[in-house]
Amino acid sequence: MFEKSLYDLIRGLRNHKGSEKEYIADSIRECRQEIRSNDMDLKSTALMKLTYLEMFGHDMSWASFNVLEVMSSPKFRHKRTGYLAAVQSFRRDTEVLVLAENQLKKDIMLPTPPFISLPLGAIPHVINPSMANSVLSDLIPRLTHSSAQIRKKTVVTLYRLALVYPETLRPAWPKIKERLLDESEDASVTAAIVNVVCELGWRRPQDFLPLAPRLFDLLVEGGNNWMAIKLIKLFATLTPLEPRLIKKLLPPFTKIIRETSAMSLLYECISGIIQGGILEAVEGTTEGEEVAKLCVGKLRGMMVIEGDSNLKYVALLAFDKIVGSHPYLVGQQQDVILECIDDPDISIRMRALDLVVGMVNPDNLSAIVGRLMRQLRNAPIATAADEPENDRFRNTGVVPYADSDDEDAEDALPSHEQRSDQPPPLPDDYRVNVIRRVLDMCSRDTYSNVTDFEWYIDVLTQLVRVAPATKHVATADDEEDAEHSDDDVGAGIGHELQNVAVRVRSVRHEAVDAAQSLVLVDRRDRMFPASGNGGQGVLEYAGWLVGEYASYLSQPEPVMTSLLHPASLQLSSKTLAVYLQAIPKVFSSIAGNERISWTPERKTLMSLLMARIIHFLEPLSTHPSLEVQERAVEYLELMRLAAEAASGAPTDTEGDFAEPPLLLTQAIPALFSGAELNPVAPGAQRKVPIPDDLDLDTPINPDLHSLLSQAEQEGFETDEDDVYAAYSEPIASYASYASSEPTPIAAADRLDAPHKEPASYQNAVEEEYLDPDIIARRKAERKERYKDDPFYIDPEGGSGAVTPLSKIVRDGNKDGTDLDIDSIPIMDLDLSTNSRHASSDNIPRARSPRKPVRRVEIMGDETLGPASQDPEREDIVAPKSTNTRNKKSLLQVDSAGLASLSLDDEGGSSNRRLAALEIERKEQEEAEMARALQAVERSRLEMQRASERVDYKEESVVKRKKKKVRRVAVEGYEPAETPPVEGEGDAQPVKKRKKKQKKKAKPEDEMEGAEEVPEGEAKKKKKKKRVVVMDEGA
Repeated sequence: MFEKSLYDLIRGLRNHKGSEKEYIADSIRECRQEIRSNDMDLKSTALMKLTYLEMFGHDMSWASFNVLEVMSSPKFRHKRTGYLAAVQSFRRDTEVLVLAENQLKKDIMLPTPPFISLPLGAIPHVINPSMANSVLSDLIPRLTHSSAQIRKKTVVTLYRLALVYPETLRPAWPKIKERLLDESEDASVTAAIVNVVCELGWRRPQDFLPLAPRLFDLLVEGGNNWMAIKLIKLFATLTPLEPRLIKKLLPPFTKIIRETSAMSLLYECISGIIQGGILEAVEGTTEGEEVAKLCVGKLRGMMVIEGDSNLKYVALLAFDKIVGSHPYLVGQQQDVILECIDDPDISIRMRALDLVVGMVNPDNLSAIVGRLMRQLRNAPIATAADEPENDRFRNTGVVPYADSDDEDAEDALPSHEQRSDQPPPLPDDYRVNVIRRVLDMCSRDTYSNVTDFEWYIDVLTQLVRVAPATKHVATADDEEDAEHSDDDVGAGIGHELQNVAVRVRSVRHEAVDAAQSLVLVDRRDRMFPASGNGGQGVLEYAGWLVGEYASYLSQPEPVMTSLLHPASLQLSSKTLAVYLQAIPKVFSSIAGNERISWTPERKTLMSLLMARIIHFLEPLSTHPSLEVQERAVEYLELMRLAAEAASGAPTDTEGDFAEPPLLLTQAIPALFSGAELNPVAPGAQRKVPIPDDLDLDTPINPDLHSLLSQAEQEGFETDEDDVYAAYSEPIASYASYASSEPTPIAAADRLDAPHKEPASYQNAVEEEYLDPDIIARRKAERKERYKDDPFYIDPEGGSGAVTPLSKIVRDGNKDGTDLDIDSIPIMDLDLSTNSRHASSDNIPRARSPRKPVRRVEIMGDETLGPASQDPEREDIVAPKSTNTRNKKSLLQVDSAGLASLSLDDEGGSSNRRLAALEIERKEQEEAEMARALQAVERSRLEMQRASERVDYKEESVVKRKKKKVRRVAVEGYEPAETPPVEGEGDAQPVKKRKKKQKKKAKPEDEMEGAEEVPEGEAKKKKKKKRVVVMDEGA
């Protein structure tokens, strides 16, 4: 029989494409037979094949004993195969581990280094707590082995033992420390010990402070970049405990940053300076500024010169840590950081986005926002095919690029991996993140970075147009649970628009105009994305603005038409309720002018408008949402009353002034006028005192449940409009309600012609991220503002102010005729001194054509009482706890136990610092000990009482009770008087005890005294005792 080798097995797998399962099953059956053979070579080959198949997921735990047999072979080739199989297949609950422990200890003691390396490499993978203590005594002597390779592997193995059983590190630490302090030790062993110390140092750094001099020498000597990285990380944890290390470490760290060419070491050194608090400690000094500039300059070089995506990412991480202490230095690298926003790597984009939020200021806000807006406007929207989880190639397994070794892999690249000059598509979650960051940057510290609120309102309007579609469509059932979906940024944009309108009075008119353009139905195809329902959440706040500030509306009639449009019925219940609240407010602004005579034309217009409102509100009285129902019923009755009042009011037929109905001009406007709404602090509601007569327990309607059940049984009757079906059916697009309207222009047709991206962020202008209608409006406003400024050059019509000379030149250019020189006026100039001074005083100084700075007053939050920080405020979100679950290491072992392990045994527990976990453990042990002592004391008392009950039955309880009363024996003179009485017998002490017990029974005491008349010494003794006590007390 010819056995198959491992190479034969691999070739067979490649040759049996499509029938691999059958071939593997046959191979496993062959291995089962071969591994039972007595031939160690055949057994080792079979084990090697099983190990290979185990990597594909085929279980080989049934061969654990055979693995142990191959491990015990004296040949190195067989032993290596056995240890490899043990590492691959053994688990901590493997039964043969008890037998394997002896084999491991035996192989550790072998004299040959290659043989010793096998168990040292396998122990970290198969060790368990019971084996750790047993193997420790054999591992510690290996630290002094003559081979440096064995010493290095022993150090790593001891660290793995400490992860499984932390107490094993305590006896091994002196030997490890001795190896570290030995300057003649091999560099590989020292590097291994430094790795172990670094892993242990971040858990208990105070234990490694005594090693700081030796670690500093290793850092200065250099020679090994990886060991220097570990040392830098270790010192970053030691500097908070020993601030004197900062001055000592700053020169070598600075030298490494200046001289090293290794980017990994450069980054770790900069990160160590930041995380170790060195940069913060030297902040404000000349040396600190030099270090900060050096770090920022090196990070810029990593991003610009190298051009590596990984270096860009880590450089942005370091910038993010520096921006908190030195934002001005990071702001100087704005051009490089903003270039990363357009990087094809989405992770670099997100990291750059986090960074620009921290470095924004009033000077660079418009540039940063413009760059982000341009990216949102120009980048294509990611489709389902662009999502990673929908990639067809990810689900088809590993596909080689070349069919053979001779074929070039670059020529066989799939089409989806070809690079293009077009900007990569932006996924919706990234778009949402960008919009949220723009809102956060602009609204930070109550708009402290915004200098032009008109520009900010235009940015908010543009953000609505680029908002991505929401994935969650709110229905009447779940709207109360999900007010604003996480991916719906339209609500955030609307909240900002509302906040600006409320806080900044000077731009309230512009904010209401923006809200008006959003509410108008005929402009929704231009104001909202052409596809999807992106930005629809802004309608709730826009409807609130047009209602609350209806007096600012420039087109109240079209706004009312849009509010009453059938498309409004398909909005969410929350938005529809806001629309219902805005309808009577807009109506009061239209019909509430008492200075206009009540003419027949006005009466007809108002009657038709109220009829439209009533027709719109009547179906909503049966809306599924209670909020919509309540408002619809209230305003429906109000409009009916107003319609009756309008129909009965007389009109002016003879041209005289007729008073309009007071219900329209005074009653309805009075409902919505009064105190102006101001922003209120989030914690102000908590300070409002609760009224004493407030009763929230008594139900308003005790029959509410019966009414609801009755309404459910009756159901809803459908009318010709099928109103209820409109609320229960899915929300349709607005296009279905605007079939009679002109066909909206496709998004592709409305985009501008492709243009070249500017080379610098400073070239980004408003035309690149704002739509043409917004640009045209801003140009018209700018032209009107600068019409009298002679320095303003209008690109379409020349300068603003027209002088005689400019008029002559302009007219000559228009007609195409030659310029008439004689028509130019000649002025006499007096160049004398006096006239020069006089004229210079009268001529006004020319002003800069720069836009005048508009002083803006931002309204603050109103509150009750002092505006102090309330720690119990619900609006303040506490930071989340980091790492509630301890992460496992790469070796899948929980290392949390090392945090409570102290390596300092000198002086006992009183001289070492206890970690919080160790203190808690000691307190628990002390509490358990106290409970145990209480249990022992309780059981002792129970046993004593049980024995006393037994003694009571034997009538000896008197003696036991008298033994407890020892305060009589305290008197020192009593033993001197008792000897003459003791010789008279044992009855006298008993009688004394009876007297002490029956002090209250005087007759018995007198009788006993009468019987003891011949022996009057006892009586005499009692009297003497009292006399002596009185004498001594005197």
